Amino acid sequence: MLLLLIIYTNFDVIIMEERKRIDFFTESSRNQIKTYFLFLGFFAFIFLIAIALKYIFNFAGFGILFIAGIIAIIYGIVGYFLGDKIVLATSGAQEADSKRHQYLNNVVEGLSISAGIPKPKVYVIDDDSPNAFATGRDPKHASLAVTTGLLKIMSRQELEGVVAHEMSHIKNRDIEVMTITSILFGIISIVSDIALRVLIFGGSDDSDGKNIVGLIISIALLILAPLVAMLIQLAISRNREYLADSSSAKLTRYPKGLADALRKIDSFNQPVKNASKGTAHMYIANPLEGGGIANLFSTHPPIKERIKRLDAM
Repeated sequence: MLLLLIIYTNFDVIIMEERKRIDFFTESSRNQIKTYFLFLGFFAFIFLIAIALKYIFNFAGFGILFIAGIIAIIYGIVGYFLGDKIVLATSGAQEADSKRHQYLNNVVEGLSISAGIPKPKVYVIDDDSPNAFATGRDPKHASLAVTTGLLKIMSRQELEGVVAHEMSHIKNRDIEVMTITSILFGIISIVSDIALRVLIFGGSDDSDGKNIVGLIISIALLILAPLVAMLIQLAISRNREYLADSSSAKLTRYPKGLADALRKIDSFNQPVKNASKGTAHMYIANPLEGGGIANLFSTHPPIKERIKRLDAM
């Protein structure tokens, strides 16, 4: 399964080398379909874990899965309703002044009308690193934040590309998508932790009558489960970034604006001060890494690959 996921993650790069031109409608549809397949893989993997639990612990294994599910769902619901306030507070975001940031407010208002969604609350983060993110549980409760560094270096068309990207996250309900992935990841991680602790300190039921190879495979699956779940979660995060890029191009009808903005962000290469691993996936570009981390373990696709796709539109 790890091998299939690695092939899947890099398959688009191979395709893009062969394709000359793409349109943003096709790209958006393709990324939506990919999200569905990744979720299908997530649920299929949970089903495999359920089988492993049943094999090791008999029907008591379903109790472990139920407990993990309740814990993960509670955690996900809390994050869903309170996550935006926490992210804005920890990032040091301040609500944009109507006069001082009139230019930014006008861009956001114009694009929200074009996108057909309510204008999100606009925030500014005092940070020289050019970046931006959107948060909120739905379009009616959304917020959009940009750094002062972004406002300093972007032209209007580039700023529109960035804002349209974040607006697309809101319209595509990516907060809901990533909340669901967090719940699924939480279920798998908690199941793995509980099951392995029970095995270490309590053992399994009726293990004498079970095939040793089956037990080894089931235990290995539980050990590797958090890693596989994390890879699927990151793949979904990267896919939603590609979707937001193509949706931004649909919204502005000018993909070059976002492509040029990403070039500037990439050349700056400085982390956002108040960003964390928990909020990194929300930014338009990873606010933590400087390009030295393998793409498979990144919340974002390579910026150069994103620019290549936008240039091909």
